[in-house]
Amino acid sequence: QDAIACAAKIFHELKSVLNKKKLSTNTGDEGGFAPDLKSNREAIEIIIESIEGSGYVPGEDVYIGLDIASSEFYREGLYVLDSLDKKFDSEAFIGYLSDLVKDYPILSIEDGLSEGDWESWELLTQILGETVQLVGDDLFVTNTELLQRGIDTNVANSILIKFNQIGTLTETIEAIQLAQKNKYNVIVSHRSGETEDITIADLSVATNAKQIKTGGFSRSDRMAKYNQLLRIEIELKGESTYAGKSAFKQFL
Repeated sequence: QDAIACAAKIFHELKSVLNKKKLSTNTGDEGGFAPDLKSNREAIEIIIESIEGSGYVPGEDVYIGLDIASSEFYREGLYVLDSLDKKFDSEAFIGYLSDLVKDYPILSIEDGLSEGDWESWELLTQILGETVQLVGDDLFVTNTELLQRGIDTNVANSILIKFNQIGTLTETIEAIQLAQKNKYNVIVSHRSGETEDITIADLSVATNAKQIKTGGFSRSDRMAKYNQLLRIEIELKGESTYAGKSAFKQFL
């Protein structure tokens, strides 16, 4: 309940900050704001401003997670950031991400490199894997064979779980169990095109995933999951423990 209240407060403060800056508060397909900003750093700094404006301390009460989705801008072996008018090879892009981690309270990076850039994923994990949650989404696609490859080659330290990505709940639970057995963090996730189905809220609690990713605090398809988590908390009162920072204990 407290975590949802915190996130909701920051979300609405962010809308106020964007309005004051005369920036768009239209929402994208995952319920989050999608303003036209000058740089990636500006986006992070606006979020930090919203955290502080909500009465929380960045890097103490609230941390930042990035979904880089780098497969989307990986072209012919280079990471092409049109907004910066720059192209990075894999090592340079890892350096770019490392600089962001040094400068901001970033605790989680999803798909920091392209799904096919496996050798560079090893280097990213060597450099940031002890201090940052490195999440494979496009990299693993909830597939136990790909996850096992990651485990065997020391690639990433966390997996995003999308049960309609792999196709069945049986395969989904197998991926979660394989990850947990090998000390990979598990984040049960929504998809971009969502409905009001609440299954992922139940799945995240039932499997002790400790983390859920379900979008911004707008529109019923997103809010349905948060409301179900609140109902589960009431039902399990005294029989469950909210993980909080302990979900990231290896990094903090």
